[in-house]
Amino acid sequence: MPVHEFRALYERLRRGAARSTQDGGRPGALRHVTPERVVAAVAEVRLGRTVSLAAPIETVPGPDDPEPAVHRMTGPAPDELGADGLHFATDRFAMNVHGDADSHLDALCHVVLDGELYGGAPASSVTPEGARALSVDLVAHGIVGRGVLLDIPRLRGVPWLEPGDQVTSHDLRAAEAAQGVRVGPGDLLFVRVGHRLRRTELGPWNAATARAGLHPSAMGFLAEREVAVLGGDGNNDTAPSAVPGVSFPVHVLAVHAMGIHLMDYLRFEDLVPVCAQAGRWSFLCAVAPLRLPGATGSPVNPIAVL
Repeated sequence: MPVHEFRALYERLRRGAARSTQDGGRPGALRHVTPERVVAAVAEVRLGRTVSLAAPIETVPGPDDPEPAVHRMTGPAPDELGADGLHFATDRFAMNVHGDADSHLDALCHVVLDGELYGGAPASSVTPEGARALSVDLVAHGIVGRGVLLDIPRLRGVPWLEPGDQVTSHDLRAAEAAQGVRVGPGDLLFVRVGHRLRRTELGPWNAATARAGLHPSAMGFLAEREVAVLGGDGNNDTAPSAVPGVSFPVHVLAVHAMGIHLMDYLRFEDLVPVCAQAGRWSFLCAVAPLRLPGATGSPVNPIAVL
C-alpha cells in the first residue's frame, strides 16, 4: 500500500472514530460494548465450557523473545523446606509486555504518531513514571462481550499463513460466510493466522522481521462493523510491513486512529476444535488485564465461554 493511500485511510478512519465518540461513553472503540450488548452476549453460553486464548508465558530466550519473562522463586528458604512449622512458597515475576512471544493487550497510549496519542492526547502525557492518559487503567474493570473467531488458515485450507502473508477484508468476509457467523457492533474480533501452530511445529523464528497479519485496508472492515477489540495469534501487523516507512500500520490505524485495544500473540489452538465441534464461532469473552496504573499494556488471559 503506498504511503499516500495509507495516510488517506488513516484520516478517514480517524474522522469516523471521532464522529462516533461525540456522544461520550467509554473511551475509544469500547463505546460499542454497550450494557445491552454485554447482556446479549451472555446468550452465547450454551455448553458451560471455558477456554483460554492465551499462550503460556515464555521464560527461555528465543529468536522471537530475546528478553523473556523472568520468574524467580523467592521462598521458602532451603533451610525451611524440611523444617517443621508453617512456611510459604513465594515468587516474583517481570516481563517485557510488548514482546513478540507473550500474549498481551495494548493500551491506547501505546502508539505515538506525530507527537500525539489517540484522540489528540499529547505524547508528553507518557512520562518516565507512567502514562497519565489512555493507560491500561481504562480497562480496569475488564472487557466483556461477544467474541468471534475468524480462522483464515481454515478458510484457505492450510495449517497456517506463511510469514509475510496478509489477511484482507475479502478474507474476513469469506471466513464469515464459510463459518456461518457475522461480526457485529461491539464484538471482540479474533483473527487466526496460525502463528502459534507454526511456531509449535517448526520452532520459533524472528517474528519481528517476518510474520503474517492483517493488511491495513482490512481495518475498514472493522470500522464498518464497529468492532470493539481486535486480537490475533500474531502481532496483527505483517512483517515486512505493507506500507513503506510505516512499521506497524495496523497498530497505527487500530490504536491511534480508531481507539481499538489490540491483543497480540494470543493462542487459538484450544478454541478452534471446540468451536468446530459445536458448529459455531461466536462466544462470550471476558478479558481482564492487570490493574497496572499508568501502564502501556498488560499480560492478558482472555477467556472464551461457550
